[in-house]
Amino acid sequence: MSKEQNQVERGFRFLKDPLFFTSTLFVKKPRRIMALLMVMLLSLLVYGIAERRMRASLAEQKKTLPNQINQATAKPTLRWVFQLLHGIHCLKITTQHQTEQVIEGLTPLHQKILLLFGKTVENIYQIPLKNTRSIDIFPK
Repeated sequence: MSKEQNQVERGFRFLKDPLFFTSTLFVKKPRRIMALLMVMLLSLLVYGIAERRMRASLAEQKKTLPNQINQATAKPTLRWVFQLLHGIHCLKITTQHQTEQVIEGLTPLHQKILLLFGKTVENIYQIPLKNTRSIDIFPK
């Protein structure tokens, strides 16, 4: 089995995950099956690109993230990173004249992870500008 085939098969592992709910999807028409397959393939493509960019950013910054047993890893899976980001809450407060968005639960680890995805994500999550580039979860 070639390395590329193994990566593709590993990518489709999410279809068996109970969190994905594929067992609850019932489609009979071939047209709908093809549409569902296309959505799944596009999702896998976006997932793969995001994971590759995140890992490249980690390598470029010479940083690591904690793995499942709290050891440093330079190649975490995107699924694990999503689990690490659990606990962030977005609150929108709307008054008559304006809407305010408040982000709660951002830890230094959350900030470190979100900074890997660039300025747009940094702005969305309102990460404070002071010392954000020097966050180090695993001090040397």
